[in-house]
Amino acid sequence: MLQNDPPSRSRLFSAARRLFAENGYESTSTSSIARAAGTSESQLIKHFGGKAGLLESIFIDGWEKLRPWFDEKLRTELSPVERLRAIPRLMVEALENDPDLRLLLLLEGRRVRREGGQANFTDGFTGIATLLDQTLADMKDSGELRDVVSPQSVRAALIGLTEGAMRDQLLSERAGHPAEFRVENIGSLTDAVVETVRNRHGQGLAGSL
Repeated sequence: MLQNDPPSRSRLFSAARRLFAENGYESTSTSSIARAAGTSESQLIKHFGGKAGLLESIFIDGWEKLRPWFDEKLRTELSPVERLRAIPRLMVEALENDPDLRLLLLLEGRRVRREGGQANFTDGFTGIATLLDQTLADMKDSGELRDVVSPQSVRAALIGLTEGAMRDQLLSERAGHPAEFRVENIGSLTDAVVETVRNRHGQGLAGSL
């Protein structure tokens, strides 16, 4: 290896990100990743523990790079309700700017995989979920979230709606029939969820969801 070559971990990471996006997780072998990275499968196991560990590292790295951008957009002067409205739109915008990460999150981001006799669950949306949980906690503390609403159900609804719309858009693109909706259309749908759970009067409302 040349002295200025990137270390094997970086090469494995880059090769896996590219091959997973091109061929899919299941169709990409550890041997093909190691070969593309110019190293051995033993190095892959050493650094990542296996294919599932590589994919998890890609999602963690993606969120670590996006988090400062989210923090800048969700500046502290925004109210919790304004932040809750903004997060799904930012999620769409961020993934549109990184096509490989978009593809991996939407097609591989939630999988139960059986490898080595064990079931491994990968959730690529953990960072977004944490951000939504923090925002919903702020809404609850400020009386802006209806008392009868479970914050976890709101988080699940917002991520599920946004993720589902983006996945449908991606699959339509890959089939050669692009979906006829934009970021703002998805945002309008998630806004409706926010308005449903928002407490405009600063105290809990009767009823249930």
